[in-house]
Amino acid sequence: MGSDSVLPELDVNARATRFRERRSRLERHLDASNLVLIGIRRGGVPLARRIGYWLERLDGTLPPLGHVDITLYRDDAATAMPNPRIGPSSVPVTLDQRVVILVDDVLYTGRTIRAALDALLDYGRPKRIELAVLVDRGGREFPIQPDYVVRTVEVAPDERVDVHTKGEFTNVDAVPLSSPTIPPPSSVQ
Repeated sequence: MGSDSVLPELDVNARATRFRERRSRLERHLDASNLVLIGIRRGGVPLARRIGYWLERLDGTLPPLGHVDITLYRDDAATAMPNPRIGPSSVPVTLDQRVVILVDDVLYTGRTIRAALDALLDYGRPKRIELAVLVDRGGREFPIQPDYVVRTVEVAPDERVDVHTKGEFTNVDAVPLSSPTIPPPSSVQ
């Protein structure tokens, strides 16, 4: 079984127009002084940067950008990862009483988001945490839903969703679980 393109040549910047047009949802964030964008390593980091860029164009202020590595917060860390590769987390400001938009590329079971929420609380007690994802593929095991989503897709349980970004375009493919994983390009190691 080959790769089925779920979102071929998705121009994420064109999708940002929808994000901007929904000003009523964004108006609460136009004062970026209290907003922090946190990408989940690895796929959420470039998306958090793009959202920061869009918000800066709306408000003229770039909110603080950070990222979290959830490796040690995973509920299967002891069994699924005998030799985990732990990456750095970087949260540039305290999260106390701030609005955090947590960003990831694909939302599936909710376990990654649960781990990221645990990681965020090590950096303070946010006023509110919202979730932004590129793709919601369903299949939740935890009661977690995105506040902002670009596309909701149906993907078979025996497939995964791979996100590949090149320039302004993002390809999202549904591929069999047996296919090798290609890690997303990232400047965050």
